[in-house]
This record gives sequence, C-alpha cells and structure tokens, in this order.
Amino acid sequence: MSISAIESVLQQMRATALQTGIAQPAAAAEPAQSGGFAAELRRSLESISTAQTRAYGQAEDFEMGKPGVALNDVMVDLQKANVAFQTGLQVRNRLVAAYQEIMSLPA
Repeated sequence: MSISAIESVLQQMRATALQTGIAQPAAAAEPAQSGGFAAELRRSLESISTAQTRAYGQAEDFEMGKPGVALNDVMVDLQKANVAFQTGLQVRNRLVAAYQEIMSLPA
C-alpha cells in the first residue's frame, strides 16, 4: 500500500467525520495539534471516542427516562458512533497491512 493510498483513506475519514458531524472542520481544529499523520490519527481516535461516549450517554439518558431524549435521536447517534468505529477499524487494518507489506520487502 502506498502513501497516496493511506492519504486517500485518511481524506475519506475526514470527509465522513465532517458529514456525520463527529469532527470539526480543519480550520476549527486547534493549530497546536497539527503535527502530521500521528496527530491526525490521534484526533480521529479522539473523535471516535467522543462520538461513542456521547451516544452511550444519550442512550443512558433515554433509559433513565430523561425528558427531551427521543429514541430516534439515540438510534441515529449510536449508528454514527458505530460507523465511525468501523471506519477507524478499517483504517487500522489497512495500516497494519501496509506495515506488513513494507516489512516483507527485501532489504
């Protein structure tokens, strides 16, 4: 897997995160965190964790019967968190495959 393929996957992750409302646009991100691929990966993982925490918190609020929490909102947020997690999992799988491919190259 080439660097351009990894960057393509990363760009797809950004677009998906923006569409689902999980992540903020790059202009709104903190400039101190812009540090390349590792920082982008960390931000992606943090946004996945935030989405899951928010969705599970909303589900708990619904279970407790708090007013203003609708079942359809809970289900949508849980699905958004699931899609974000599955996307992160696929990125991890591709990174591992790329690493294994690089390590198997003859020296």
